[in-house]
Parts: sequence; structure tokens; C-alpha cells
Amino acid sequence: MTEQNNANGKRLVKFTETILRDGHQSLIATRMKTEEMIPILETLDAVGYHALECWGGATFDASVRFLNEDPWERLRTIRKKVKNTKLQMLLRGQNLLGYKHYADDMVDEFVGKSIENGIDIIRIFDAFNDTRNLESAIKACKKYGAHAQGTLSYTISPVHTADMFVKLIQELADMGADSVCIKDMAGLLDPYGTYALVGEIKSKVSIPLELHTHATSGLGSMTYMKAAEAGVDIIDTALSPFAEGTSQPSTEPLVYAFDHSDDFYTGLNMAEMNKASEYFRPIREAYIASGLLDPKLMGVDINTLVYQVPGGMLSNLVSQLKQANAMDKFEDVLREVPAVREDLGYPPLVTPSSQIVGTQAVLNVVTGERYKMVPNEVKDVVKGKYGSTTVPISDRVAEKILGAEKENRITHRPADDIEPELEKSKKQFAEYIEQPEDVLTGAMFPGPAVEFFKYRQAQKYKIDANLLDEEDQVYPV
Repeated sequence: MTEQNNANGKRLVKFTETILRDGHQSLIATRMKTEEMIPILETLDAVGYHALECWGGATFDASVRFLNEDPWERLRTIRKKVKNTKLQMLLRGQNLLGYKHYADDMVDEFVGKSIENGIDIIRIFDAFNDTRNLESAIKACKKYGAHAQGTLSYTISPVHTADMFVKLIQELADMGADSVCIKDMAGLLDPYGTYALVGEIKSKVSIPLELHTHATSGLGSMTYMKAAEAGVDIIDTALSPFAEGTSQPSTEPLVYAFDHSDDFYTGLNMAEMNKASEYFRPIREAYIASGLLDPKLMGVDINTLVYQVPGGMLSNLVSQLKQANAMDKFEDVLREVPAVREDLGYPPLVTPSSQIVGTQAVLNVVTGERYKMVPNEVKDVVKGKYGSTTVPISDRVAEKILGAEKENRITHRPADDIEPELEKSKKQFAEYIEQPEDVLTGAMFPGPAVEFFKYRQAQKYKIDANLLDEEDQVYPV
């Protein structure tokens, strides 16, 4: 019996559980607290998952900005309780967990500290599928002894083809990735298209292939079944209390389906899994009662397939239109999103490109004139500061958006223009540093980080953080 086949000849399908990261990120804006996770961590560890996705993505930002928690302490806490299962995180390549590119020395330090604090697997992606933006993170991951998972951001457009995706996966494997992942952040994959794509990838690449999708379009579970038939090695699911809707498909029914098939098995402990589900159910109900979990997010949203807009991006568009008192223009904005995306070279819609494209679409509609107002982030996309777009941005669009600045467009790796940042950040946040990791927190989220550092200091010395100014002397009481 091999790792992949049991005595009955069934093939193993591995599961990565996302309830500690993407499950609650997709449904409650990443607001689950560490204290809510701690009591069930040992149970999750006993299920037998391939990995627990528990860190990265928006968890870092939300912990600092909204929860007054140290994300590094969350990771260390999870690591202490989870002794047998690999811990996985999501990393935005050269963006790390922020929203801009960082210098190579910062990438090296962040990856090293993530691994030192407990991460085993780093899923590394780039919003533009520019593999140059993954080089430093993959290199650092290998340097510090963790598993580097190279990732393609899946999307649909007139220029994206299966051959393009297979070529990208091969490039990631050649870069040294230990495994590869298809990241379908909008739930666009359909069962039979997935069967063909996975089969083609598995025929060309020998390292493990993982599939990540969302239930937004209603196709997720069917897509996973066909992916398994085509040879996918690992799938991402969330326990049912924080699954479905804009989250991942539910873990439990897929485990049951595979274990009751003639061809597959999971090796997962359903009793421990059910225990975990029972634990999370009242937590879910509390978030519904608070209004943070909107039941509207739990249904099938066919707009995902029509406009190829991820669920989280839809929510952000609604928020922006409400602030502009322009909800009557919602359908106009949805139609404008594909037009902006085409102008900007068909980037996949995932952080940060989804926010960039969405914001420009709102501005185009609300102002009544396309590109009358252009955020700096959109200008940076056109300048090449985020990397290469799927197809080159036309000179006509560049002229419209950049004007005289169109001569400043670059074609080289954007991070090559960034001077080393680590030592500068150490000096910038010197007065707040209580652990080496604080430098990285400050560098990625300067404003929220300083507020958190003040809060942490206030808690330590039992004083009101609002009373602290930068020049204040604080003494223990």
C-alpha cells in the first residue's frame, strides 16, 4: 500500500481545511478571534487533514486593524496546539500580506519569520500571474526549509487559455515549487473544464497539484469531484458552519462522498470532524446575530459567472456605491468592471487587482466619464509597477490614464527598483518593537500597526491607549 492507494486500490484525496483562514475571511471579513480558535485546535489536529490553512491572506491585516491581536502570537498559539498537522499560509508574493511590492530583503525576512513561528507550507501567488513576483518568496521559502507552493490565479477572459495556464504551472515547477495550486478565487471553474485542465496539468507536471475554489457560483463541490477524477491530489474545503456561499464547499459532505465511492478515500476522522463542526456552529450563529455574517453571502450568486467578480469584490463595490449614494448604478458598475479589466490587460480579479479594477469601475460610472478620476494604484498598474499584465496595455489607454507620464512605464521586475527596506523599518518603528516580528508588522501596515503597538503598550501598563502620544513617557503602575 502506497501513500496514494489503500489495500482496495482506492486513491487518496487529501484535504486542506480552511475554516481558520479563508472560511471566515470569505464570510465574516476575517473577524474570527484567536480565543475562538484555541479550544478546538487539538480536535482539528486529530482529524488527519493534509494541512490547516490558518494564516496569511487578510488574517494579518484584520488581526492588527480590527481585533487588536498580534498575528504572530496567533500563529505561535496555533503551532503549540497543532502538533501533527501542517500549518499553511497564503502569501501574495512580492506584496507579502500588504498591498504593494516590498524589497527583497523584506520578503526574505518575512518568509523566514513565518517559518520560524510555525508555518510549514506557504502558498505563493501573484495577482497578475507574473512569476517574477514569486521568485524571491519561493527562494526564501526553500532557503528556510518550508514547502513552497507555486500558485496560478485562475480567471476567464478572451485571452486566457488552458495552454497558458499549463505553461504557467510548468514555469512554477521549474522555479522550484514543491507543489502547485490552481487558485480559483471567484468560483469560476466548472466541473468538465476543470477535468480537462487538471488532466492536462497532471500529464505535464509530476509534483502534487492542489485545487482551491469557492462555492459562490454553486459549482464548487461538483468541480472538486471531477478534479479528483482527473487526478488532483489535494482540495481546499471549509467545515460546514463557515462554508458555502462565498466560502469554500463544505468539508463533511465531500469527505463522505469520497469515502463512499469506489475510487477514492480520504483517511479523515469523521467523528473528530463532526466534533469540530458542532463547536463552530454556535460561533457562526453569534456572527449572524451580530450582523457580521450576512445570510445573503450564503446563496448562489450567478453574477460570479456573468461578470467574473469574486464575492468579496461584489461586497466592496456595494460598500463604495453606498458611500457615494449611488446604489442605483450597481448594474452599470458590474458592466463596467469587465471593460476596465480589458483596458488594464485582463488581470485576474484577486487582491489587490480586484480592488484596483473595482474602484476604477465605480469612479468611471459615478463621475459619468471614464478615467476622469484615476487612483494612483491604477496608474501604477499601467506603469508596470505591479508586473506584466496578461496582454500589454494599449498606448491609447496608457495615454488616457497617464498622459505625459506614459513614458515612465517599465518592463523589468518591479522589485528591482525597490531599495532594501528592513534596516530603515527597524529604525522607523524602534520605539514600539517588543519582538523582531514587529518590524514586519509595521512595515506592511504602518498606521494600523502603530495604533496596535500603542494599544499593546497600554494593556501592558494598564493605561488608556488614547492618552498615549509619541513623546509620552510610560512607566509601569
